[in-house]
Amino acid sequence: MGGRLGLTIGAILAVILLAMQTLYIVPETHRAVLLRFGEMVKTDIEAGLHFKLPFIDEVKLFDVRVLVMDFPTKSYLTVEQKPLDVDSYATWRIVNVGDYYRSTSGDEIRARGLLESRIDNGLRDQFGRRTMHEVVAGEREELMEELTANLDRIAREEFGIEINDIRVRAIDLPTKVSDSVYERMESERLKSRRNIVPKVKNWQKGFALTLIDSGS
Repeated sequence: MGGRLGLTIGAILAVILLAMQTLYIVPETHRAVLLRFGEMVKTDIEAGLHFKLPFIDEVKLFDVRVLVMDFPTKSYLTVEQKPLDVDSYATWRIVNVGDYYRSTSGDEIRARGLLESRIDNGLRDQFGRRTMHEVVAGEREELMEELTANLDRIAREEFGIEINDIRVRAIDLPTKVSDSVYERMESERLKSRRNIVPKVKNWQKGFALTLIDSGS
C-alpha cells in the first residue's frame, strides 16, 4: 500500500515537473521570444499561456512598458563654440522584441548604452548647429522634437526600440565659464566707475574755478 502511494506521488510530481517545463506564461506587461538550442524560433509572443518543448526550448521575457533613462550632465558647444552644460533624459520602450534581442542579446544595460551613445551624438549635432540664444530660448522645443524624430527612426530600425521623447531639463553655463563671465562683468563695472570719477572731479574743479572767477 505504501509503495503504491509512493508511486502515485512520484507520478504526480513528474506530471507537475513536465507541465512546468512545457507551459509558460507571458505577463500582460511583457512580450517574449522562444529560443531552441540558442536560436530564436518564435518572436513577439503576446501575453497569455503558451507551450514549449520541455528541456529544449528557452523563453526570454521583455518588459514593453515605457522606461525612463536619465543622462549625466554633459557639455556641448554651440555654433559660436560656446560651451553649455545640458541635463537631459529620454523615454523609450521595446516595440519589436525580436530585433531587440538580436541587437542587444536581451541585455537592458547594453540597450541603454547604445541609446545613450546615439542621443549624445544627436544632442552634440543639434547644439552645434544653433546659437546659444536659440538653444536656451528660441528653438529648444524644435531641437527636442527634431532629435526625437530622427533617433526614433534609427532606434526602431537598429534595435527594435521606440524613442517616445527626448527632453532637455536644464541648460547652464559651465562653472568656470560662469565665473569668467562674472569676473568680466565686474571688471567692466569697475572700469566704468574709474572713468566716471575723474569726470566728476574735473567737473567739481571747474565749478569751483567758476565760483572764484565770479567772486573776483
